[in-house]
Amino acid sequence: METADHDPETPEPILLTEPADGTPPVISDPAELALGCDKLAEGTGAIAVDTERASGYRYWPKAYLVQLRREGAGTLLVDPIALDGELEPLRQVVNGEEWVLHAASQDLPCLAELELSPASLFDTELAGRLAGYDRVALGTLVERLLGYHLEKGHSAADWSKRPLPVDWLNYAALDVELLVPLREKLEAELAAQGKLEWARQEFEAVRTAPLPAPRAEPWRRVSGIHKVRTARGLAAVRALWEARDELARKRDRAPSRVLPDTAIINAVLSDPKNVAELQALPVFGGRVQRRYTASWFRHLEAAKTLPREELPNPSQPNDGPPAANRWADKDPDAAARLTAARTALNRIAEHHQLPVENLLLPDLLRRTCWRPPADTSARGVAEVLRAGGARPWQIQLTAADLAEALQATARK
Repeated sequence: METADHDPETPEPILLTEPADGTPPVISDPAELALGCDKLAEGTGAIAVDTERASGYRYWPKAYLVQLRREGAGTLLVDPIALDGELEPLRQVVNGEEWVLHAASQDLPCLAELELSPASLFDTELAGRLAGYDRVALGTLVERLLGYHLEKGHSAADWSKRPLPVDWLNYAALDVELLVPLREKLEAELAAQGKLEWARQEFEAVRTAPLPAPRAEPWRRVSGIHKVRTARGLAAVRALWEARDELARKRDRAPSRVLPDTAIINAVLSDPKNVAELQALPVFGGRVQRRYTASWFRHLEAAKTLPREELPNPSQPNDGPPAANRWADKDPDAAARLTAARTALNRIAEHHQLPVENLLLPDLLRRTCWRPPADTSARGVAEVLRAGGARPWQIQLTAADLAEALQATARK
Protein backbone atom coordinates (compact mmCIF):
# COMPACT_ATOMS: atom_id res chain seq x y z
CA MET A 1 0.00 0.00 0.00
CA GLU A 2 1.03 3.58 -0.63
CA THR A 3 2.64 5.42 2.29
CA ALA A 4 2.43 9.04 3.38
CA ASP A 5 6.21 9.65 3.34
CA HIS A 6 7.17 12.81 1.45
CA ASP A 7 9.56 12.33 -1.44
CA PRO A 8 12.30 15.02 -1.19
CA GLU A 9 12.47 15.05 -5.00
CA THR A 10 8.79 16.03 -5.24
CA PRO A 11 8.24 19.80 -5.53
CA GLU A 12 6.05 21.52 -2.96
CA PRO A 13 2.39 21.56 -4.01
CA ILE A 14 0.94 24.76 -5.46
CA LEU A 15 -1.65 26.37 -3.19
CA LEU A 16 -5.03 27.03 -4.84
CA THR A 17 -7.22 29.59 -3.09
CA GLU A 18 -9.64 30.38 -5.92
CA PRO A 19 -10.66 28.85 -9.27
CA ALA A 20 -8.44 29.54 -12.28
CA ASP A 21 -11.26 31.38 -14.06
CA GLY A 22 -12.43 33.23 -10.96
CA THR A 23 -15.39 32.46 -8.73
CA PRO A 24 -18.55 31.93 -10.81
CA PRO A 25 -21.76 33.64 -9.66
CA VAL A 26 -24.36 31.50 -7.94
CA ILE A 27 -27.23 30.59 -10.28
CA SER A 28 -30.44 31.37 -8.46
CA ASP A 29 -33.11 32.13 -11.08
CA PRO A 30 -34.50 30.20 -14.08
CA ALA A 31 -33.02 32.50 -16.72
CA GLU A 32 -29.51 32.15 -15.29
CA LEU A 33 -30.00 28.39 -15.08
CA ALA A 34 -31.03 28.16 -18.73
CA LEU A 35 -27.93 30.08 -19.84
CA GLY A 36 -25.67 27.99 -17.61
CA CYS A 37 -27.14 24.74 -18.92
CA ASP A 38 -26.62 25.89 -22.50
CA LYS A 39 -22.92 26.33 -21.70
CA LEU A 40 -22.81 22.95 -19.98
CA ALA A 41 -24.39 21.27 -22.99
CA GLU A 42 -21.75 22.78 -25.28
CA GLY A 43 -18.95 21.31 -23.18
CA THR A 44 -17.41 17.90 -23.74
CA GLY A 45 -16.62 14.83 -21.70
CA ALA A 46 -17.63 13.77 -18.22
CA ILE A 47 -19.21 16.24 -15.79
CA ALA A 48 -17.57 16.85 -12.41
CA VAL A 49 -20.31 17.05 -9.74
CA ASP A 50 -20.35 17.87 -6.03
CA THR A 51 -22.84 19.12 -3.48
CA GLU A 52 -22.76 21.06 -0.25
CA ARG A 53 -25.19 20.13 2.50
CA ALA A 54 -25.80 21.50 5.98
CA SER A 55 -25.15 18.37 8.04
CA GLY A 56 -25.02 19.24 11.71
CA TYR A 57 -27.26 22.29 11.16
CA ARG A 58 -30.39 21.08 9.34
CA TYR A 59 -32.60 18.03 9.79
CA TRP A 60 -33.01 17.18 6.12
CA PRO A 61 -29.86 16.10 4.23
CA LYS A 62 -30.73 18.16 1.15
CA ALA A 63 -28.29 19.85 -1.24
CA TYR A 64 -27.95 23.58 -0.63
CA LEU A 65 -25.48 24.05 -3.47
CA VAL A 66 -24.71 21.93 -6.54
CA GLN A 67 -21.35 22.39 -8.26
CA LEU A 68 -20.74 21.22 -11.83
CA ARG A 69 -17.78 21.55 -14.17
CA ARG A 70 -17.19 20.37 -17.71
CA GLU A 71 -14.42 20.83 -20.24
CA GLY A 72 -15.28 23.80 -22.45
CA ALA A 73 -18.08 24.99 -20.16
CA GLY A 74 -16.35 26.01 -16.93
CA THR A 75 -17.92 25.74 -13.51
CA LEU A 76 -21.56 26.26 -12.51
CA LEU A 77 -22.70 26.88 -8.95
CA VAL A 78 -26.42 26.16 -8.73
CA ASP A 79 -28.65 27.10 -5.77
CA PRO A 80 -31.47 24.49 -5.79
CA ILE A 81 -33.14 26.17 -2.81
CA ALA A 82 -33.59 29.52 -4.56
CA LEU A 83 -34.76 27.65 -7.67
CA ASP A 84 -37.24 25.69 -5.55
CA GLY A 85 -36.08 22.46 -7.21
CA GLU A 86 -37.13 23.65 -10.67
CA LEU A 87 -34.09 22.18 -12.41
CA GLU A 88 -35.50 20.69 -15.61
CA PRO A 89 -32.91 22.38 -17.90
CA LEU A 90 -30.16 20.89 -15.76
CA ARG A 91 -31.74 17.45 -15.78
CA GLN A 92 -31.91 17.47 -19.56
CA VAL A 93 -28.16 18.15 -19.80
CA VAL A 94 -26.64 16.00 -17.06
CA ASN A 95 -28.88 12.96 -16.59
CA GLY A 96 -27.63 11.13 -19.67
CA GLU A 97 -23.95 11.79 -18.99
CA GLU A 98 -21.05 10.32 -17.03
CA TRP A 99 -20.33 12.09 -13.74
CA VAL A 100 -17.10 12.31 -11.79
CA LEU A 101 -17.61 12.58 -8.03
CA HIS A 102 -15.53 12.12 -4.90
CA ALA A 103 -17.23 9.80 -2.37
CA ALA A 104 -20.26 9.53 -4.63
CA SER A 105 -22.44 7.69 -2.10
CA GLN A 106 -22.53 10.85 0.02
CA ASP A 107 -23.84 13.06 -2.80
CA LEU A 108 -26.07 10.79 -4.88
CA PRO A 109 -29.05 10.64 -2.45
CA CYS A 110 -29.53 14.42 -2.23
CA LEU A 111 -29.02 14.72 -5.99
CA ALA A 112 -31.60 12.00 -6.61
CA GLU A 113 -34.02 14.03 -4.50
CA LEU A 114 -33.55 16.77 -7.12
CA GLU A 115 -34.16 14.16 -9.86
CA LEU A 116 -30.54 14.38 -10.95
CA SER A 117 -28.81 11.06 -11.65
CA PRO A 118 -25.86 9.94 -13.80
CA ALA A 119 -25.89 7.43 -16.62
CA SER A 120 -22.51 6.24 -15.31
CA LEU A 121 -20.00 7.54 -12.80
CA PHE A 122 -16.36 7.57 -11.76
CA ASP A 123 -15.74 7.88 -8.01
CA THR A 124 -12.27 9.31 -7.33
CA GLU A 125 -12.30 8.30 -3.65
CA LEU A 126 -13.19 4.69 -4.43
CA ALA A 127 -10.70 4.68 -7.31
CA GLY A 128 -7.99 5.82 -4.90
CA ARG A 129 -8.78 2.96 -2.53
CA LEU A 130 -8.68 0.38 -5.31
CA ALA A 131 -5.42 1.86 -6.61
CA GLY A 132 -3.82 1.21 -3.23
CA TYR A 133 -3.71 4.66 -1.61
CA ASP A 134 -3.97 4.67 2.18
CA ARG A 135 -5.27 8.25 2.30
CA VAL A 136 -8.00 9.09 -0.18
CA ALA A 137 -9.36 12.48 0.87
CA LEU A 138 -9.83 14.73 -2.15
CA GLY A 139 -7.16 17.17 -1.03
CA THR A 140 -4.65 14.38 -0.38
CA LEU A 141 -5.14 12.77 -3.80
CA VAL A 142 -5.05 16.12 -5.63
CA GLU A 143 -1.82 17.02 -3.85
CA ARG A 144 -0.15 13.69 -4.50
CA LEU A 145 -1.26 13.14 -8.10
CA LEU A 146 -1.69 16.67 -9.46
CA GLY A 147 0.66 18.75 -7.32
CA TYR A 148 -1.92 21.22 -5.99
CA HIS A 149 -2.92 21.98 -2.42
CA LEU A 150 -6.60 22.67 -1.72
CA GLU A 151 -7.58 24.52 1.42
CA LYS A 152 -10.31 22.50 3.12
CA GLY A 153 -11.85 24.90 5.58
CA HIS A 154 -15.62 24.90 4.97
CA SER A 155 -16.76 21.29 4.60
CA ALA A 156 -18.63 21.44 7.93
CA ALA A 157 -20.11 24.92 7.36
CA ASP A 158 -23.82 25.77 7.42
CA TRP A 159 -24.47 25.79 3.68
CA SER A 160 -28.11 26.76 4.23
CA LYS A 161 -26.83 30.26 5.08
CA ARG A 162 -27.64 33.00 2.58
CA PRO A 163 -25.88 34.80 1.03
CA LEU A 164 -22.96 32.38 0.85
CA PRO A 165 -19.60 34.05 1.59
CA VAL A 166 -17.15 34.38 -1.31
CA ASP A 167 -14.50 32.22 0.38
CA TRP A 168 -17.08 29.43 0.75
CA LEU A 169 -17.90 29.69 -2.94
CA ASN A 170 -14.19 29.50 -3.81
CA TYR A 171 -13.96 26.33 -1.76
CA ALA A 172 -17.06 24.85 -3.43
CA ALA A 173 -15.84 25.64 -6.94
CA LEU A 174 -12.39 24.20 -6.24
CA ASP A 175 -14.00 20.92 -5.20
CA VAL A 176 -14.90 20.29 -8.87
CA GLU A 177 -12.04 22.22 -10.50
CA LEU A 178 -9.66 19.27 -10.61
CA LEU A 179 -11.97 16.26 -10.44
CA VAL A 180 -11.69 15.37 -14.14
CA PRO A 181 -7.86 15.66 -14.26
CA LEU A 182 -7.74 13.57 -11.06
CA ARG A 183 -10.00 11.00 -12.68
CA GLU A 184 -7.62 10.75 -15.66
CA LYS A 185 -4.64 10.07 -13.37
CA LEU A 186 -6.47 7.46 -11.33
CA GLU A 187 -7.97 5.77 -14.38
CA ALA A 188 -4.49 5.39 -15.86
CA GLU A 189 -3.19 3.90 -12.58
CA LEU A 190 -6.08 1.45 -12.36
CA ALA A 191 -5.56 0.38 -15.96
CA ALA A 192 -1.82 -0.15 -15.35
CA GLN A 193 -2.61 -2.29 -12.28
CA GLY A 194 -5.24 -4.34 -14.12
CA LYS A 195 -8.01 -3.03 -11.86
CA LEU A 196 -10.02 -0.80 -14.17
CA GLU A 197 -12.76 -3.36 -14.71
CA TRP A 198 -12.94 -3.91 -10.95
CA ALA A 199 -13.42 -0.17 -10.49
CA ARG A 200 -16.15 -0.02 -13.12
CA GLN A 201 -18.07 -2.75 -11.32
CA GLU A 202 -17.71 -0.88 -8.03
CA PHE A 203 -18.83 2.42 -9.56
CA GLU A 204 -21.91 0.80 -11.04
CA ALA A 205 -22.74 -0.77 -7.67
CA VAL A 206 -22.56 2.67 -6.05
CA ARG A 207 -24.66 4.24 -8.82
CA THR A 208 -27.44 1.66 -8.56
CA ALA A 209 -27.38 1.10 -4.79
CA PRO A 210 -30.84 1.46 -3.20
CA LEU A 211 -31.34 3.87 -0.34
CA PRO A 212 -30.62 2.15 2.99
CA ALA A 213 -33.67 0.83 4.79
CA PRO A 214 -34.72 2.85 7.85
CA ARG A 215 -33.38 1.49 11.12
CA ALA A 216 -35.92 -0.41 13.18
CA GLU A 217 -34.97 1.39 16.41
CA PRO A 218 -32.91 4.47 15.51
CA TRP A 219 -33.05 5.80 19.06
CA ARG A 220 -30.63 3.06 20.11
CA ARG A 221 -27.86 5.01 18.35
CA VAL A 222 -27.93 7.74 21.02
CA SER A 223 -24.33 8.24 22.09
CA GLY A 224 -23.73 6.94 25.61
CA ILE A 225 -26.79 4.67 25.67
CA HIS A 226 -24.62 1.83 26.99
CA LYS A 227 -24.72 3.60 30.37
CA VAL A 228 -28.48 2.96 30.64
CA ARG A 229 -28.95 -0.55 32.01
CA THR A 230 -32.71 -0.97 32.52
CA ALA A 231 -35.67 -1.38 30.17
CA ARG A 232 -37.41 1.52 31.94
CA GLY A 233 -34.37 3.73 31.41
CA LEU A 234 -34.24 2.77 27.75
CA ALA A 235 -37.91 3.70 27.45
CA ALA A 236 -37.01 7.16 28.74
CA VAL A 237 -34.20 7.48 26.20
CA ARG A 238 -36.63 6.45 23.46
CA ALA A 239 -39.24 8.95 24.64
CA LEU A 240 -36.79 11.88 24.64
CA TRP A 241 -35.30 10.80 21.30
CA GLU A 242 -38.74 10.63 19.65
CA ALA A 243 -39.77 13.99 21.08
CA ARG A 244 -36.51 15.55 19.93
CA ASP A 245 -36.85 14.03 16.47
CA GLU A 246 -40.37 15.40 16.03
CA LEU A 247 -39.28 18.89 17.08
CA ALA A 248 -36.17 18.73 14.88
CA ARG A 249 -38.30 17.79 11.86
CA LYS A 250 -40.70 20.67 12.46
CA ARG A 251 -37.90 23.19 12.88
CA ASP A 252 -35.61 21.65 10.22
CA ARG A 253 -32.80 21.63 12.74
CA ALA A 254 -30.19 18.96 13.32
CA PRO A 255 -31.39 16.86 16.29
CA SER A 256 -28.12 17.44 18.15
CA ARG A 257 -28.84 21.19 18.03
CA VAL A 258 -32.30 20.68 19.47
CA LEU A 259 -31.04 18.51 22.34
CA PRO A 260 -27.60 16.86 22.51
CA ASP A 261 -27.30 13.13 23.12
CA THR A 262 -25.32 13.84 26.28
CA ALA A 263 -28.27 15.77 27.70
CA ILE A 264 -30.67 12.89 26.97
CA ILE A 265 -28.47 10.35 28.76
CA ASN A 266 -27.78 12.72 31.66
CA ALA A 267 -31.50 13.35 32.16
CA VAL A 268 -32.32 9.64 32.16
CA LEU A 269 -29.51 8.74 34.58
CA SER A 270 -30.24 11.70 36.91
CA ASP A 271 -33.98 10.88 37.07
CA PRO A 272 -35.17 14.41 38.01
CA LYS A 273 -38.29 14.52 40.19
CA ASN A 274 -39.67 17.79 38.80
CA VAL A 275 -39.09 20.41 36.12
CA ALA A 276 -36.85 22.47 38.40
CA GLU A 277 -34.50 19.52 38.93
CA LEU A 278 -34.37 18.94 35.17
CA GLN A 279 -33.55 22.61 34.58
CA ALA A 280 -30.71 22.33 37.06
CA LEU A 281 -28.94 19.83 34.80
CA PRO A 282 -26.43 21.00 32.16
CA VAL A 283 -28.03 22.14 28.89
CA PHE A 284 -31.61 22.08 30.20
CA GLY A 285 -31.13 25.34 32.10
CA GLY A 286 -30.11 27.30 29.01
CA ARG A 287 -32.20 30.24 27.80
CA VAL A 288 -33.58 28.40 24.76
CA GLN A 289 -33.96 25.02 26.45
CA ARG A 290 -36.04 26.41 29.30
CA ARG A 291 -38.90 26.87 26.80
CA TYR A 292 -39.00 23.09 26.25
CA THR A 293 -38.03 21.71 29.65
CA ALA A 294 -41.61 21.07 30.76
CA SER A 295 -42.20 19.05 27.59
CA TRP A 296 -39.00 17.03 28.06
CA PHE A 297 -40.04 16.31 31.64
CA ARG A 298 -43.51 15.09 30.56
CA HIS A 299 -41.89 12.57 28.23
CA LEU A 300 -39.59 11.35 30.98
CA GLU A 301 -42.56 10.88 33.30
CA ALA A 302 -44.61 9.11 30.61
CA ALA A 303 -41.87 6.51 30.22
CA LYS A 304 -42.22 5.68 33.93
CA THR A 305 -45.85 4.60 33.51
CA LEU A 306 -45.56 2.50 30.38
CA PRO A 307 -46.94 -1.04 30.70
CA ARG A 308 -44.22 -3.67 30.95
CA GLU A 309 -45.09 -5.12 27.53
CA GLU A 310 -44.38 -1.75 25.90
CA LEU A 311 -40.88 -1.42 27.32
CA PRO A 312 -37.96 -1.93 24.91
CA ASN A 313 -35.85 -5.05 25.10
CA PRO A 314 -32.61 -4.24 26.95
CA SER A 315 -30.77 -6.37 24.38
CA GLN A 316 -30.42 -4.66 21.02
CA PRO A 317 -32.15 -6.63 18.24
CA ASN A 318 -29.69 -8.14 15.81
CA ASP A 319 -30.49 -10.29 12.79
CA GLY A 320 -26.84 -11.07 12.15
CA PRO A 321 -24.19 -13.11 13.92
CA PRO A 322 -22.97 -12.11 17.38
CA ALA A 323 -19.90 -9.97 17.91
CA ALA A 324 -16.84 -11.82 16.59
CA ASN A 325 -15.10 -11.75 20.00
CA ARG A 326 -17.88 -14.02 21.35
CA TRP A 327 -17.66 -16.65 18.63
CA ALA A 328 -15.03 -18.78 20.36
CA ASP A 329 -17.45 -19.40 23.25
CA LYS A 330 -20.65 -19.71 21.23
CA ASP A 331 -19.36 -21.70 18.24
CA PRO A 332 -15.64 -22.58 18.19
CA ASP A 333 -15.84 -23.99 14.65
CA ALA A 334 -17.36 -20.73 13.37
CA ALA A 335 -14.53 -18.84 15.09
CA ALA A 336 -12.00 -21.09 13.35
CA ARG A 337 -13.70 -20.49 9.99
CA LEU A 338 -13.62 -16.73 10.49
CA THR A 339 -9.95 -16.74 11.49
CA ALA A 340 -9.01 -18.80 8.44
CA ALA A 341 -11.13 -16.64 6.14
CA ARG A 342 -9.66 -13.40 7.44
CA THR A 343 -6.16 -14.75 7.00
CA ALA A 344 -6.92 -15.71 3.40
CA LEU A 345 -8.56 -12.39 2.54
CA ASN A 346 -5.75 -10.37 4.12
CA ARG A 347 -3.27 -12.30 1.99
CA ILE A 348 -5.28 -11.63 -1.19
CA ALA A 349 -5.74 -7.96 -0.33
CA GLU A 350 -2.04 -7.48 0.36
CA HIS A 351 -1.09 -9.19 -2.90
CA HIS A 352 -3.37 -6.90 -4.91
CA GLN A 353 -2.68 -3.77 -2.82
CA LEU A 354 -6.32 -3.39 -1.79
CA PRO A 355 -8.03 -2.50 1.48
CA VAL A 356 -9.45 -5.80 2.71
CA GLU A 357 -12.87 -4.19 3.30
CA ASN A 358 -13.03 -3.36 -0.41
CA LEU A 359 -12.16 -6.94 -1.29
CA LEU A 360 -15.26 -8.24 0.51
CA LEU A 361 -17.75 -6.57 2.84
CA PRO A 362 -16.90 -7.54 6.44
CA ASP A 363 -20.58 -8.20 7.25
CA LEU A 364 -20.91 -10.59 4.31
CA LEU A 365 -17.78 -12.42 5.42
CA ARG A 366 -19.03 -12.78 9.00
CA ARG A 367 -22.46 -14.04 7.91
CA THR A 368 -20.91 -16.58 5.55
CA CYS A 369 -18.56 -17.91 8.22
CA TRP A 370 -21.22 -18.01 10.94
CA ARG A 371 -23.70 -19.98 8.85
CA PRO A 372 -21.80 -21.46 5.89
CA PRO A 373 -23.76 -22.81 2.92
CA ALA A 374 -24.46 -26.51 2.57
CA ASP A 375 -22.32 -26.48 -0.56
CA THR A 376 -18.91 -25.20 0.51
CA SER A 377 -17.32 -25.75 -2.87
CA ALA A 378 -15.95 -22.68 -4.66
CA ARG A 379 -19.09 -22.69 -6.83
CA GLY A 380 -21.41 -22.89 -3.82
CA VAL A 381 -19.54 -20.09 -2.02
CA ALA A 382 -19.63 -17.99 -5.18
CA GLU A 383 -23.43 -18.25 -5.21
CA VAL A 384 -23.63 -17.12 -1.59
CA LEU A 385 -21.34 -14.15 -2.25
CA ARG A 386 -23.32 -13.18 -5.36
CA ALA A 387 -26.59 -13.29 -3.40
CA GLY A 388 -24.93 -11.11 -0.73
CA GLY A 389 -24.10 -8.39 -3.25
CA ALA A 390 -20.47 -9.19 -4.02
CA ARG A 391 -19.29 -8.06 -7.45
CA PRO A 392 -17.93 -10.52 -10.03
CA TRP A 393 -14.33 -9.39 -9.51
CA GLN A 394 -14.61 -9.93 -5.76
CA ILE A 395 -16.09 -13.40 -6.23
CA GLN A 396 -13.37 -14.35 -8.69
CA LEU A 397 -10.62 -13.36 -6.26
CA THR A 398 -12.09 -14.79 -3.06
CA ALA A 399 -14.47 -17.71 -3.64
CA ALA A 400 -11.90 -20.50 -3.85
CA ASP A 401 -9.89 -19.37 -0.80
CA LEU A 402 -13.03 -18.70 1.20
CA ALA A 403 -14.34 -22.18 0.32
CA GLU A 404 -11.15 -23.68 1.72
CA ALA A 405 -11.39 -21.54 4.86
CA LEU A 406 -14.95 -22.76 5.52
CA GLN A 407 -13.54 -26.25 6.00
CA ALA A 408 -11.57 -25.09 9.07
CA THR A 409 -12.58 -26.50 12.47
CA ALA A 410 -11.57 -25.69 16.01
CA ARG A 411 -8.73 -27.65 17.53
CA LYS A 412 -10.03 -30.04 20.16
